Parts: sequence; structure tokens; C-alpha cells
Amino acid sequence: MSYVVDFTEVSTVGLESSPVADALAGLRANEARYFKNKYDHVFTTLPAAAARETVDWVHGVLASERDLVIASPALEATEFEVDGVRWAYVFYESGLSVNVLYTLEDGGKRAVGFKLSDGMDVPDELSAFKFARQKSKLAGTIRGSYFVIKGEH
Repeated sequence: MSYVVDFTEVSTVGLESSPVADALAGLRANEARYFKNKYDHVFTTLPAAAARETVDWVHGVLASERDLVIASPALEATEFEVDGVRWAYVFYESGLSVNVLYTLEDGGKRAVGFKLSDGMDVPDELSAFKFARQKSKLAGTIRGSYFVIKGEH
């Protein structure tokens, strides 16, 4: 069942098994607010099992670009297109959020972003990345990093 992410009343729906569920819910709400304000897009997630294609695509990008495998189980995912950009998000039990920004037109921006929920440690598989800090009213302190996608996906 899909969940429309509310950024005014932050809820842990779908994320309850995470040890940092409140912070992860705030991170998810922060993303929902961004897409609503910038693109007037309603951010809706599905349980990871119902969004298997999206989760598999994100995992495929991570594996082929950087030989990365996320150890934590995926809880939720979403995929949508706005302004010629394919976006995919996967939210993990550890508190990690991975997003793929993939411009559909050749030569456009293509990148993978990682965001760590407040209170979680950097996962071992992401220890090579440097994380910048950002304050959020919804999510506390978000730590983020990214890499540019070089291949076709």
C-alpha cells in the first residue's frame, strides 16, 4: 500500500523497524517537502517488497558504478519523473536514504546521493565517502554525500 509522505505531521509509517525511525521519518519528510515546493510533486512511497523494480535498479546502479552493496534491508522506495529527470529513492532500516537522479536526456546530470539520518553511524560500505552536514527542521542534522554516475542505466 502506498504512503503519501506528509511533511507537516511527520509519521514513522513504514519505517517503524528502524532504530532511528523518527529521524528517518524526518529525512523522508524533508525530501517530500523539497519535491512539493520545487516541483509541486506529491512524494509517495511503497513498501520495498512492492517496489522491487525500483530497489533493484538503485542496487544495480550502486553495484555497477562503485561495486557497492547496501547491507541494511530496504524498507521503502519510490520512483518518479519530474522535468525530464528520473528520481528513485530507497529508505533503509539503518536510517540510510539512497537516491538516484538520472536525467533522461543525454548529457544531463546523473548522480547517486546518500543521506544519513540523525543518530546513525556511517555504514561500513560507505566509509570511503566524506559526508557534509546540513541542518533540517524536519530531520535534525542530515549528513550527505554523492557520486556522479558515469555509465548508462
